[in-house]
Amino acid sequence: MPTPLPEILSNLHNAAEAAGRPPPRLLAVSKTQPAQAVAALAAQGQQAFGENYVQEALAKMQALQDLRLEWHLIGHLQSNKAEAVAAHFDWVQSVDRAKLVTALARHRPAGRDPLNVLIQVNIDDEGSKHGCAPQQVDALAQAIAAEPSLRLRGLMAIPAPWPDAARRREAFVRMRTLFETLAAGHPHVDTLSMGMSGDYAEAIAEGATLVRIGTALFGARPRPA
Repeated sequence: MPTPLPEILSNLHNAAEAAGRPPPRLLAVSKTQPAQAVAALAAQGQQAFGENYVQEALAKMQALQDLRLEWHLIGHLQSNKAEAVAAHFDWVQSVDRAKLVTALARHRPAGRDPLNVLIQVNIDDEGSKHGCAPQQVDALAQAIAAEPSLRLRGLMAIPAPWPDAARRREAFVRMRTLFETLAAGHPHVDTLSMGMSGDYAEAIAEGATLVRIGTALFGARPRPA
C-alpha cells in the first residue's frame, strides 16, 4: 500500500531531525506510473518527479503540460536520447561519461535555463550498474562546468543493497566525502542525491540533500501485461 505524501514528508523531516541535518528534497520516482498518479501527487503539492525511461517521460510531460512540474531523468541515458532529454528535462541525474556532457550541452535550447546535472557515481564498483568511478568525478565535473548550457549541481549514487546496514552506510559516507570535495571547487554544487524507499534514513544521516522515493509513495510498480 502506498504511504500518503504528508506521512512521507514527516518521515523525512524526522529522520533529518534525528541526524541533526536539514530535511532533504523529495523526488517522487514516477517511472511506470500513469500520468494520473503523477497529477494526484502534484495536486498535493509535490513538484519534482523522477523518470527512468525517456519516451515514457515525454508522454507524461505532454499529458501534464498544464502543470508546473520539475522533471528529473534518473535512469541510464543513451547518447541517442540526449537531444530529447536536453530539450525537455530540468535535471539529469545520470551523467557518467564525457560523451553525454557534449551531447546535452549541444542540444540544450538557447531559451531555457541551464540543464541541472548530477554526476552518477558507481560507488560500490558494481558491474551491473552504471556510473563513473569515484576517481573520474573531477574530470567530468570540469567538463560540465565548462559548458554554459549546463549547471553542475552535484552527485547521485545507488549504492549496493547490502543486507548489513553498516555496510550500506559506509557507501553513503564515501559519497558524502566525494560531494564535499566537489562542492569546495564548484559554487553551484548543492545536491547529493542518494537514498530510496528502503534506506533513506541512513542516506539522510550521511548528508543526502535529495532522496528518491517511488514504492513508498506509489505502492508496488504495475506489472507488465
